[in-house]
Amino acid sequence: MDMSRRAKIDLEIILQKSTEMIDKNGLDYLSFSLLAKELEIRPPSLYNHVNSLDDLKQLLAIQGLKGLYEYMLLAGIGKSGDEAIHSISRAYVEFVRKHPGLYMAATRIPHSLNEEFAHHQQAILLLVVRVLEIYELSEEVAIHIVRGLRSILHGFTSLEQMGGFGMPLDIDHSLTILINTFIEGIHSLSRKEKMTD
Repeated sequence: MDMSRRAKIDLEIILQKSTEMIDKNGLDYLSFSLLAKELEIRPPSLYNHVNSLDDLKQLLAIQGLKGLYEYMLLAGIGKSGDEAIHSISRAYVEFVRKHPGLYMAATRIPHSLNEEFAHHQQAILLLVVRVLEIYELSEEVAIHIVRGLRSILHGFTSLEQMGGFGMPLDIDHSLTILINTFIEGIHSLSRKEKMTD
C-alpha cells in the first residue's frame, strides 16, 4: 500500500467520496469495505477518522441538511412572499436531484440526540418562517404552514426519485402548479387571520 496515498486521507475526503457513492448508488450501498476500496486504503484505516458506519452516516446526514439549507438560503436572497416560496421550493427539489443520497441520509438516519443535526434542522425551519413573515400569520399557523410545505416537497422529491411520475407531462410545471395552489391557501389563511385581529 502506498503510504503517501494513505497520508492524504482525512475526514473531508472520506465524506466527499461517501457522498459521491451514495448519490450515485443510494445510502444502503455504503459500506466500509466499498468505501475503503474507492479510497484505495484498508478498511481499518477508516476508524482513524470515524468510529463506525453509523457515525459516518450521521455525518452525512448533517452534511445533507447543511447543503439543503445553503441551497434554500441562496435561492431566497433578495426575494419575498410568493416569489420566495417558489424559489426555496425549487432549490429544495434541485438539491435532492443533485444529492439524492445525502438527502436520504438527512431524512433516514436517527438524529434525535445529535445537537449539530438539530441546529441545522432548526436553521431550515427558521429560514422558511422568515419567508412567511410577510403574510402576517400567527406563530402557530406559520409552523403548520412550514410542516405543510415540507410534506409537499418531501413527497414530491421522493416520488420523483422513485420514478413515480411516469406520465408525459413536465414535472417542473407540476411543481409550479402545486406550489401555486399551496400559496393560495397561505393567502386564504392570512386573510382569515387579519379578519380576526
